[in-house]
Amino acid sequence: MNLFIYHNPRCSKSRETLALLQEKGLEPEIIKYLDTPPDAEQITQLLNQLGMSSARELMRTKEEIYKTLALADVADEAALINAMVANPKLIERPIVVCNGKAALGRPPEQVLSILP
Repeated sequence: MNLFIYHNPRCSKSRETLALLQEKGLEPEIIKYLDTPPDAEQITQLLNQLGMSSARELMRTKEEIYKTLALADVADEAALINAMVANPKLIERPIVVCNGKAALGRPPEQVLSILP
């Protein structure tokens, strides 16, 4: 089974989601996305796996960098994706990917829906 978590250890929801997976006896590959940000192609793939129609759905719109970059006024999907690549703090977390399906761990139990 391919199991990944885009994880921020400083985020309580991310820690809770990882703990939930571990309680189920699963050891996902941990991707600390702030240290190793996904590229534009990976973000596009995540959007598709999550069933999101807009990059904005994957963005943390309350982050200061979102306001600083005036991203609320940006309509171009590629520009939004590139903003997440350049500023991974904008990416909502945690994201769990299992066998080509993805789920956002908000709430953490939501990721259970993609597990076999």
